[in-house]
Amino acid sequence: MTKWTTKNIPSQRGRSAVITGTGGLGYEDALALARAGASVVIVGRNPQKGAEAVAAIKKAVPGAQVQFGKVDLANLASIAEFAAQLGREQDSLDLLINNAGVMTPPERRETSDGFELQFGTNYLGHFALTAHLLPLLKRGQNPRVVSVSSVAARGGAIDFDDLQAQRRYKPFPVYSQSKLACIMFAFEFSRRNRAAGWGVESLAAHPGLTRTDLISNGAGRSSLPGMLRRFLPFLFQPAWQGALPTLFAATDPAARDGAYYGPDRLGGTRGYPTEERPPRQALDIAVAARLWETSQDLTKVAFV
Repeated sequence: MTKWTTKNIPSQRGRSAVITGTGGLGYEDALALARAGASVVIVGRNPQKGAEAVAAIKKAVPGAQVQFGKVDLANLASIAEFAAQLGREQDSLDLLINNAGVMTPPERRETSDGFELQFGTNYLGHFALTAHLLPLLKRGQNPRVVSVSSVAARGGAIDFDDLQAQRRYKPFPVYSQSKLACIMFAFEFSRRNRAAGWGVESLAAHPGLTRTDLISNGAGRSSLPGMLRRFLPFLFQPAWQGALPTLFAATDPAARDGAYYGPDRLGGTRGYPTEERPPRQALDIAVAARLWETSQDLTKVAFV
């Protein structure tokens, strides 16, 4: 594809979307979908940031159908509560973008349910959210789920012997594991969807190297990634461009169920959307199936 941008997004009128993350890529996703006519719920744990995002989108897109939903992806009860509330407000859902995340906190932290924070938020939280929203998605119009990963997934490995990094915590490898898990979830969801007949497409995407607050909010401004972000900004593309692979996966008729999308230049770090080969380890069907079953046990959810 040649320089696909938000101008190529088909009309989204009559479609509904849930996007996790109120800043950075999540905001850009919500803005683009609102411009295309979708009804958008942008979700996060901070109501003030959510209100600011909604106000900014409405200012940029007069008449936009956008609202904030409070969800803490590090809290399984919060996820279940949001899904139940959404089910009371609407009968179906057409698009779910699992985007929000936390990156490389220097010290090991846990979610309220006792999971390591990165694995629990980036992966398990979205796993549970998707399960809770599956009944709505199954009633959607050509529904899709897009799981957002990272170039860091290329170096990731699923360590079943220390899945929660309780024995040894190294920030970046743990982050890489969580983002590899996101791709494996997307592919395993696609396989199980075809077997069960849910009628929900599942795709994965990543933004390359993109200027967002993810690094400073996680590793911190004084970390090596934070310093690179501050003093070598030209290495990072703007958030609107980093959002394009996700938006392509979410909206374009040519996007394929079970495929992986990222930027097309400089080793997938910047550019415009293209389909790319996933990390080799993401294609291990046996590991993906084991991860799925383990995740269901940990989160106490079922995909029905």
